[in-house]
Formats: sequence, C-alpha cells, structure tokens
Amino acid sequence: MARDVNVLMIAAPGNATTDNMVDADVLKALGPNGILVNVGRGAIVDEPALIAALRTNAILGAGLDVTANEPDVSPELLELENAFVLPHLAGASTHTWKVMADMVVDNLKSWFAGKGPLTPVPETSFTQGG
Repeated sequence: MARDVNVLMIAAPGNATTDNMVDADVLKALGPNGILVNVGRGAIVDEPALIAALRTNAILGAGLDVTANEPDVSPELLELENAFVLPHLAGASTHTWKVMADMVVDNLKSWFAGKGPLTPVPETSFTQGG
C-alpha cells in the first residue's frame, strides 16, 4: 500500500502484531514524495528507520502525534526540519474530554457499586466477576 500513496496515515492500536509494522521497507516503498502521519501508537513505527529515512530524504516528511518513547521524544526527531512532532493531541477536543471524564465517573460508580469497571483495560489482570 505504501507504494501507492503519497500520505500514509497510521491510526492503529499498538500491540505485538503492530510493533515496528512501519519499518525501513515500508518507508522505502512510501518514497521520496511520501509523508508518514502517525496518530496511533509510537511503537507502530520503527523510529530509528524513520529517522534514517527523514535524514536521507528517503521520505519527504513525517507528522507524528505519537512517538516511540513518549513523553520522551528522541532529540534526533526534534532536530529534523522534515519532522513535525506534537505532544499526543490527535484526540484532543472539548467533546472528547467530556466523554472521557464521563467515562471515568461512570467507571468509578460501577466499581464502588461492586460491579467492576465498565471499560476494563485489556492489559490489566481484572476480569469481570473476579
């Protein structure tokens, strides 16, 4: 797919199957007119390969809302003029913040009513009913 687009936008979840999914081969396929945009998870992109591709102009640029080691952004990324790095703001809006705050309150109410969280985090050991 990277060969056939000018902008490759990543909005995928981070997990073992997506770690470093965008590697040197994908960046090479994106090509010198290609732009990578990542609003998913930092681990999806092989960051050293991205830095190398940006330095050598193997791709035109990158827009990153997430980075591999956030909140600690690689100084190498920040030095590049063809990398635009944001502090993980892609989902930031008044509406989103209100929905997130309501979800926290609803989860707390459910927890203290003895029903457990409504939206458990998959990476935790909590299982419904036990």
